[in-house]
Amino acid sequence: MSETITATEANREFSRILREVSDGQTYVVTSHGRPVAKIVPVNDENARRDAAKEALFARLRQKPYIDIGPWTRDELYEDEE
Repeated sequence: MSETITATEANREFSRILREVSDGQTYVVTSHGRPVAKIVPVNDENARRDAAKEALFARLRQKPYIDIGPWTRDELYEDEE
């Protein structure tokens, strides 16, 4: 669950905010009433990203290898008709 805080409050209470973020809290930082940043626990984000990346690579490893031979830059950007 995200909590909204002002940039001024985030600056004043940075140590407390970091402690709470390490416990799983997420903050949206606002400046002049507009959201400008999000402070989130890095482990959760990295774990999801790593899991998604590994799932993609596992799926790609199951696909057959196709040797298409050499190609030129012009062939790569050829228009399909």
